[in-house]
Amino acid sequence: MRRPVRQRLYAALATMALAAGTGVALSVSEASAAAVGATGYATQNGGTTGGAGGQTVRATTGTAIHAALCGRAGSSTPITIEVEGTINHGNTSKVSGSSCNTADGVIELKQISNVTIVGVGKGAVFDQVGIHLREARNIIIQNVTVRNVKKSGSPTSNGGDAIGMESNVRNVWVDHTTLEASGGEAEGFDGLFDMKNNTQYVTLSYSILRNSGRGGLIGSSESDLSNGFVTFHHNLYENLDSRAPLLRGGIAHIYNNHYVKLNESGINSRAGARAKVDNNYFKDSKDVLGTFYTDAAGYWQVSGNVFDNVTWSGRSSDNNPAGPNPQSNTTVSIPYAYSLDAAGCVPSVVSQTAGAGKGLKVSDGSCSPQTPTPTPTTPTPTPTAPEPSPTQPGGTNLSLGADSDGSSKASGTSYGNVRDGSMSTFWSPSGATGSVSIKWASATAVSRINVREAAGSEGAIRSWRVVNADNGAVLTSGSGAGVISFPRTSLKKITFEITGSTGTPKVAEYETYAG
Repeated sequence: MRRPVRQRLYAALATMALAAGTGVALSVSEASAAAVGATGYATQNGGTTGGAGGQTVRATTGTAIHAALCGRAGSSTPITIEVEGTINHGNTSKVSGSSCNTADGVIELKQISNVTIVGVGKGAVFDQVGIHLREARNIIIQNVTVRNVKKSGSPTSNGGDAIGMESNVRNVWVDHTTLEASGGEAEGFDGLFDMKNNTQYVTLSYSILRNSGRGGLIGSSESDLSNGFVTFHHNLYENLDSRAPLLRGGIAHIYNNHYVKLNESGINSRAGARAKVDNNYFKDSKDVLGTFYTDAAGYWQVSGNVFDNVTWSGRSSDNNPAGPNPQSNTTVSIPYAYSLDAAGCVPSVVSQTAGAGKGLKVSDGSCSPQTPTPTPTTPTPTPTAPEPSPTQPGGTNLSLGADSDGSSKASGTSYGNVRDGSMSTFWSPSGATGSVSIKWASATAVSRINVREAAGSEGAIRSWRVVNADNGAVLTSGSGAGVISFPRTSLKKITFEITGSTGTPKVAEYETYAG
């Protein structure tokens, strides 16, 4: 049953004047709480460092957060914003500037990069104000509480999501947060942690998600399959009806989480999603793992989990619970290092570490929480590969006869144009950046690709990454189109991601070769 919504009085807030705070520079030592290193998939694709290396300011209102973003030299200038007090509708208004794109009533991280938002001390509270990421990259959110964000009723914010990400979002680390509601959709709430429309390389760690109808999702519909490479670890999911999380396509790594009172379903893997589910503790819950409410199957690899008073429903055409004896039906390769706590001690470890105001305590896999040592604040440069060789690869172009997809496509272009053998057709992303992939039905060995730009667009592609889309590992990165070599890798899908360009990039052919 969904919990009834708590009654709150907000009439006074409607008469409050909008108050803007002034950013005050702080020392590096005062900002060090936000400097611990990211974990999970947020460490891939060049890593997640947030505002490391930039100015640190303090904000006590939502307007001041927006002012700090808008006061930067550019939309990618690094900044750490230390937040204290309560952020609400009465003190969150739009601020304009060339380095920001903000809105009233929501913390808007839109079309920006290299930002850390961290709560001071016991953490800041975002009361009925959601945090929205759109077309954003390299973002850290840490030590904050976001509560009672509504999509209907009054006031509303962020479509009802506590933290929501959509539209070409990359590299986000959300850590030591508390995300909570006071009921489900009928009471005006939506998801606590949602990712949509090409959101990738995200980690949610040491956080609490509770008292909501919906925990969170990856993918807004069965056709929104461009999201993935998400890690969930050492989180508490408590008193949720469903979506803990809901996965539509993509890859998720879910380990050392504590699940209590999942009332209808838990990890819902569907539409081809693959989840690696390790050493979690499930208690007093129903249907904690499987494919639910659809006939579009998802998959899971399970090991070391504890199922304590878990009940399972029967199977049907649109209901496929993994239990009562969950078995793996796929394998998932994880590209980063991690340490597993034994599942038996997960409730204790998570209770000491998860949520805002816990002193950023973490576990090293020994079942003994500790306060981490801050890492240096200088960002680690993205590795750069040598310039592509102009030599045409030998052998068969494996892209011919394969399939393809991507992140976006400009009007009049097609993903299939990059594998049709013709230099007169091409694919372009809908903006200056984007990705296109070649994929096969079975694992295929590849060690070289040849990215051939259409006539008249030569030199438009500046920076790029080649990604093993099976597990999110970056195979190589560099600049300029042409022949690109990397260690021979067996995979089903390989992605060429344009991260910087001049003009409009046009890829006529994306050739792949075994040697």
